[in-house]
Amino acid sequence: MLCKNEPSIPIFSKDWWLDSVAGDAWDVVLVEKGDQILASLPYTMRQRYGLNVISQPALTQTLGPWLRPSTAKYAHRLSQEKDLLQKLFEQLPKFAHYQQNWHCTRTNWLPLYWLGYEQTTRYTYRLEDLSSEEQVWGELQENIRREIRKASNKEGVKVRTDLDIEAFLTLNEKVFARQNMALPYTRDFVRRLDKAAAQNQARKIFIAEDEQGRHHAGVYLIWDDNTAYYLMGGGDPDLRNSGATSLCMWEAIQFAATVTKNFDFEGSMIEPVERFFRGFGAVQTPYFSISKTNSKLIKTYRFLQEIRK
Repeated sequence: MLCKNEPSIPIFSKDWWLDSVAGDAWDVVLVEKGDQILASLPYTMRQRYGLNVISQPALTQTLGPWLRPSTAKYAHRLSQEKDLLQKLFEQLPKFAHYQQNWHCTRTNWLPLYWLGYEQTTRYTYRLEDLSSEEQVWGELQENIRREIRKASNKEGVKVRTDLDIEAFLTLNEKVFARQNMALPYTRDFVRRLDKAAAQNQARKIFIAEDEQGRHHAGVYLIWDDNTAYYLMGGGDPDLRNSGATSLCMWEAIQFAATVTKNFDFEGSMIEPVERFFRGFGAVQTPYFSISKTNSKLIKTYRFLQEIRK
């Protein structure tokens, strides 16, 4: 009931999301007071070389603690966060290694530092206010606006939203094939997630198609009450200069404004991808990757990996 009634819980921490991406391999620890849940920490556990590892399922951008929003004064709120975070993490089952990317709205990891955890800062890119299409368009870099016009006016590309997950997956696979990379998930995994997202009215597929029926690019969008997320993309490498990728993204942003408040590009640390996201006028936003290693074996392995770099 908490996930259904609490709008501040990100989509990646919803029960239906975790059911679809992790099956029975996830659980949650809670801090409760009376009949009210004050904090929660969903997690997935898997075995690796006989060791228990807490990590994130595929296509799950963030996971980590949720704390009930507080109206307390700042100093008292920090005290509350310390108490709740430490109570949550002390309940986790024994693990060899823990790693979760926290949502960008969860900015206080200091209580975890005191428990021996480590932090790495990563970045996403976000449009924090979608209320004015004119303002959002005005923040786009000129090359992005030019690409959108080119796709629409010169290439005759239209964006369809009535195609299914199979059409999108074909485009998605081409992105990895062009880079000689294996898909980081199976088609069945994505089908299962897509079915759950569709049932919860939390996804839309955008595919750019030309007059010859060729599919140029695709965007897979998900959303919750607060944010829409660019979860996956796809594109035909033979048609990559048509501007369709920018057009598809722009259509997704326009749609997102009708269902939620913000747009998150799920920013990449890869330089060319970061440059593309930045071109949409999105704001660089830090988020924390929190980790802790209890296993001496894993500590030794990570140390050897570092000195070999």
